[in-house]
Amino acid sequence: MNAIMEWLRDFGKNILRTLSLLTFQDSFVDSLVNIIDILFVAVLLYFVFKFIRSRRAGKLAIGVAVFLLILAVTQALEMHAAQFLLGNVVQIGLVTVIVVFQPELRSALEVIGGETVMAPFKRSRDVSETTAMIDVVADAVADMSESKTGALIVIERTTLLGDHIITGTVINANVEKELIKNIFFNKAPMHDGAMIIRGNRIHAAGCLLPLTTRTDLIKELGMRHRAAIGLSENSDAIVIVCSEETGTISFVEGGEISRNYTPTMLKAQLRSELVGDDDGKKHTIRRTVKNVTGRIMTDKDKKER
Repeated sequence: MNAIMEWLRDFGKNILRTLSLLTFQDSFVDSLVNIIDILFVAVLLYFVFKFIRSRRAGKLAIGVAVFLLILAVTQALEMHAAQFLLGNVVQIGLVTVIVVFQPELRSALEVIGGETVMAPFKRSRDVSETTAMIDVVADAVADMSESKTGALIVIERTTLLGDHIITGTVINANVEKELIKNIFFNKAPMHDGAMIIRGNRIHAAGCLLPLTTRTDLIKELGMRHRAAIGLSENSDAIVIVCSEETGTISFVEGGEISRNYTPTMLKAQLRSELVGDDDGKKHTIRRTVKNVTGRIMTDKDKKER
């Protein structure tokens, strides 16, 4: 307990000391280093907050913060009995927090390793091949949406999905519309799993994906949607879902699901994410947004607010 409180005090003192060093009498280099130091901490805290905000860890982090606040109050008021009780909880709690936050810690490390470190070494996609792949996938999804054929298509980016590929069947075939439709035909042996596209080729099908642990999703989202969200929470992959019940097309990225896509909107979104526009801007796509009540909130609802 004392170690935690001392660390928090030292952290606060270091921030205040750095701020106090920012004087006009300092050399330019010293002032620049201090400014970079503060900006680095601010950016780091921002990305930590942004990362856990939409995940289950957000509520857990709030609980930890409240616990530390209570701990500080008991120490400031010299409440010895409470300090003894909370101190014993902290000794066990440190290990518990690591175990509880394990999925989020792993996801964060995968994001850092996949997007920050490894991204410069990844082979750039061939624009023409990627564009052709997007057109084929969008056309296949359009047909499956019309026939209400369930589909789960994953487009791998910088985060490699080898752990999920081994759960399915490696195909390594060209992206063809009829092949995609045959794989997801409801009598086909691999139609319930996910198709993974790697390097503009159908690499595997019938793959199992991790389900999201979120509890705020609307009930109409089935297992395909929950698997798509679960994978996107732990990778930078793009996932396309076609509902078997309604034929609704959904686009999933970064743990967030956007629904009610038309084939044209899907094609535009995929080109924006995988190829990019000539002017470097992303398409603005109409999406339906889920609010905290679990109801679907459309663009019309947002305008009325």
